[in-house]
Amino acid sequence: MKHSTNPQTRRGHRGGPARRIGRTLALVLPVVLVLSGTLAVTRVNWTGSSSGSLLAASDVSPAEVSSRAVSRAPQDVLRDQLMDELQEKSPGVVLTHLQQAVNGHPSLARHCSSIARALGKAAVRIYGAPRAQSYARPVCDTAFASGVLAAHS
Repeated sequence: MKHSTNPQTRRGHRGGPARRIGRTLALVLPVVLVLSGTLAVTRVNWTGSSSGSLLAASDVSPAEVSSRAVSRAPQDVLRDQLMDELQEKSPGVVLTHLQQAVNGHPSLARHCSSIARALGKAAVRIYGAPRAQSYARPVCDTAFASGVLAAHS
């Protein structure tokens, strides 16, 4: 019987170059994807204006700064729209619209949980806890359900 002098893993396979490349990709690829996604989001014109150039801080007049400060943040506008919609439509429809908004504007993703929690609390006021809980689904890490629970407790 011939014995190999090469080190082997528990399953009898050696850690060859393909395995090392796979491990490297497993570590590096998520970082590259996150960074490229972050850079892509920062380059998107979320204001809706047709101006194609990015403005430096020195290019903005004080009047423009004060008018922008008065305008509301996109997440606040979305929250208010969804709260109004909750008065007319079921929480399931509203949660679908929240998910679509986050998918369409990834910069809203960090606010998704707080919006869903607020919707859950509002749904309890409108529908009662048992019925509001029946609409819960994994939008924004089940934040809607935690909002229902917080309002019910």
